[in-house]
Amino acid sequence: MAAYLPFHVPEIDDEDIEAVVSVLRSGWLTTGSKARQFEQEFAAKVGARYAVALNSCTAALHLALEAIGLGEGDEVLVPTMTFAATAEVVTYFKAKPVLIDCLPATLNMNPDHLERAITPRTKAIIPVHFAGQPCDMTSILEVARRHNLRVIEDAAHAFPASYKGKVIGSISDCTCFSFYATKNITTGEGGMVTTDDPDWADRIRRMSLHGLSRDAWKRYTNQGSWYYEIVAPGFKYNLTDMAAALGLSQLHKADRFWKTRERYAALYAEGFRDLPEITPLVMQDDVQHAWHLYVIQLDLDRLRITRDAFIERLQQQQIGCSVHFIPLHLHPYYRSTWGYRPEDFPVASRAFKSMVSLPLYSKMMESDIHRTIAAVRELVLEARQ
Repeated sequence: MAAYLPFHVPEIDDEDIEAVVSVLRSGWLTTGSKARQFEQEFAAKVGARYAVALNSCTAALHLALEAIGLGEGDEVLVPTMTFAATAEVVTYFKAKPVLIDCLPATLNMNPDHLERAITPRTKAIIPVHFAGQPCDMTSILEVARRHNLRVIEDAAHAFPASYKGKVIGSISDCTCFSFYATKNITTGEGGMVTTDDPDWADRIRRMSLHGLSRDAWKRYTNQGSWYYEIVAPGFKYNLTDMAAALGLSQLHKADRFWKTRERYAALYAEGFRDLPEITPLVMQDDVQHAWHLYVIQLDLDRLRITRDAFIERLQQQQIGCSVHFIPLHLHPYYRSTWGYRPEDFPVASRAFKSMVSLPLYSKMMESDIHRTIAAVRELVLEARQ
């Protein structure tokens, strides 16, 4: 039997390892010069004035909402087709995540549903670039402008990506990125906020380290002082230099990683082109897709197999796959706390039953892609009605 093909393996090379080892040897492990360099190079890469490195995208979303002044009783429009963190951070403020259904072709937030969800309590919109394909930012920003709302992009999947020639990270009030182990570049755990607003950047930086008046790392250098003041009750969200060193090394290879993902996505698309039972997500022509995920939808009316059984059969053939995501409105917390029902979000509810995420990462071999295509094709042909 063939060796197991994991759903994801990060591409870590000797350069990455040496970058982290050099920090270990330096004697300075926590937030310091490497974190600052990572921020500067990342900001330059996406075309933002400021970037603040944090220990997760969840932290990035939380502090971006804090910086714009979200408060108790406020509302934030969030897609139901996303991971827990996107809406979870809204509840940190005792605010309400107002869920929005998705577009059937891309599974991105449906901008046509925003207007009807806005109330006097609405303060922000968090679009999520599902699988790495940018949302319809033109429509989202137009709605936001009409209603004086802030836009904070959840770009956990969307590096490197662009929308109508503008790099994701340079478009909205704030953009939040993830460098989790499965992401296109990784720091193990980590995140980043980009913004063009100096006050927000300063607020996010201060709040990421207990609300201290000056960087804690400077307190222990010859440029710092033991004295500090707490200007606000903050959090512990800073990124270490060890993680930042890995991020810097990965950042320098990001374009190569992306080109491999793009090529593999094209192979998948070609491999399924003649199968009416398989519908990949539609690729918009005005974006650069980051290809974080390759998601297919099964036409279950044409197949004698459920989605769950389909995944189980692929696992039996030693091919790892997953589902992104179980929509938020289907989870017990969102049903019981906010009263959301499956019929409120028909597109996401229907898509969830048919979605499969296939392995897609730069460390894969081209032969792994062809093996996955062959296994999917065999399953489809066997299960045809």
